[in-house]
Amino acid sequence: MTLRVLLADDQALLRGAFRLLLESTDDITVVGEAGDGREAVRLTRALRPDVVVMDVRMPGTDGLAATTEICADPELRATRVLILTTYETDENVARALRAGAAGFIGKGIGAEELADAVRTVAEGETLLSPAATRSLVARFLAVPAGAPPQDAGRLDVLTPREREMVALVATGLSNQEIAERMVLSPFTVRAHVQRAMTKLDARDRAQLVVIAYRTGLARVAPEDGAGQPSS
Repeated sequence: MTLRVLLADDQALLRGAFRLLLESTDDITVVGEAGDGREAVRLTRALRPDVVVMDVRMPGTDGLAATTEICADPELRATRVLILTTYETDENVARALRAGAAGFIGKGIGAEELADAVRTVAEGETLLSPAATRSLVARFLAVPAGAPPQDAGRLDVLTPREREMVALVATGLSNQEIAERMVLSPFTVRAHVQRAMTKLDARDRAQLVVIAYRTGLARVAPEDGAGQPSS
């Protein structure tokens, strides 16, 4: 299946470069380009791409506002937003993830990495750029030390095994890595994760990460800033 991508960036030269990179693959096609957030929302509704590669800083309606609008539209639930930014620890990126963006990448990404990022997001997989992601989560998404978790009761719908899976997803582990750690099959892990996403009304694994930290299911380890499942 060919993945359909919409590019949203105010720099036409950069959009053209990304188009060339993506369309050099056999399984990705660029169906449209937007120069600002308002146009990105309009084209997303018209074209229904699988993935929107969205710059954060654009004139007029920026990428953050556009991401919020796209992710809040139930008719666009199948579309994933991949944030593209120069500033990988920008608070705006954290806000975009809260709004439902599937992940983020830096503008210095290479051709193969960009294509892999699009494929990963399209499959509903976890956040990208793991090191920057953990720093981002630590700064903006985690419950502060000593503060009560936010909406912890939201997790009551999960079974103990599903809670365990969500906590492991929050550390950035893939289904394969979780399976190896838990001595389970990747299929079983995927089934648990998908059930948790359905119960928590999460669009994808990125939102599971946000929920895990904001409810206190996963916490930030002070020694390295990486998320760890709470005990």
